[in-house]
Amino acid sequence: MPGKLYLVATPIGNLEDITFRAIRVLKEVDIIAAEDTRHTLKLLNYYEISKPLISYHRHNENVKSDILINKLLEGENIAIVTDAGTPGISDPGEEIVKEAIQNKIEIVPIPGACALVNALIPSGLNTKEFAFYGFLPLNKKNRKDRLERIKKEDKTIILYEAPHKLLKTLEDILENIGDINCVIAKELTKIHEEFIRDNISSIIMNLKNMDNIKGEYIILLDLNSNEVLKEEGIENKTPEEQYKYYEAQGMEKKDIIKQIAKNKNVSKNEIYQLFI
Repeated sequence: MPGKLYLVATPIGNLEDITFRAIRVLKEVDIIAAEDTRHTLKLLNYYEISKPLISYHRHNENVKSDILINKLLEGENIAIVTDAGTPGISDPGEEIVKEAIQNKIEIVPIPGACALVNALIPSGLNTKEFAFYGFLPLNKKNRKDRLERIKKEDKTIILYEAPHKLLKTLEDILENIGDINCVIAKELTKIHEEFIRDNISSIIMNLKNMDNIKGEYIILLDLNSNEVLKEEGIENKTPEEQYKYYEAQGMEKKDIIKQIAKNKNVSKNEIYQLFI
C-alpha cells in the first residue's frame, strides 16, 4: 500500500508559527524532503524532531520527485517542507504533487503560514478579491508583458521580490502601471516586521535613501479603483475623476485629455480648458 505525501506548511519567520498537527506529522513521517536541509534542521532541532532528511529544491526537483515517488509507492510516508511557508506557493512542491496524482498517491495538505495571506490581511487593501503573481519574470519582454497584464487587473495584486531586486521592480511598476497606492510588507513575523504604505514614487524615494535594502519583501498593489470604474462606467465619472484615474495609470497629460474627450464625446480643446 502506498504511503502518503504530506505538504507541511512551516514558519515564515517566527518558529512558533507552526501548527500542532504539523509538528505531529513531522514526527511521524518516514522522510522529510526539504528545500534546504540545513535550514529545516534548525526547525526540527527547535522542536526536538529527528528524521531522515532529503534535499528537494528547484534545481533537483525533477530527479528527486521520481526518487520520492518510488519511496511513496514502497509504502513510506513523506513530508514536503520549504524554507518558509506553504510548499508549492512560489516554492518546490507543485511537480511532485502532479506525479503523486498520476500514481494515485494520497496527498494531505497540512495548513499553516503563507506569506502572501499574512501580507494581505494587515495591508488595508481590498481582501475580497486579490491576484497572486509570485515573482515577476527576469526576461525584459516577458516582464513588460506581465506588467501590462497586471495593469488591467481590478483587484489587489500581490508580488514576491528579493531585496536586491526590489527597487528595480518598483521602478518598472511605476513606469508600466503608474504611481499607484502600494504596500510593502517586510520581514513578516520577524523582529523587524514592517509595513510601508504609500504611493510607488514615494516608496522608491525612501528606498533610495536607505544604505542597504535587506530582508524578505512582499509588494501589494492597489488596483481596486479599476473595479469602481468598471462598475460605474468611466464615461459617467467627472473629467476630474477620470483625469486622476488615468494619471495614476501613468498616462501623459495630452493622452489623458484625448481619452477623456473621447469618453465624453466632446472636443479635446473643451477638456483642455478644464485643466489649464
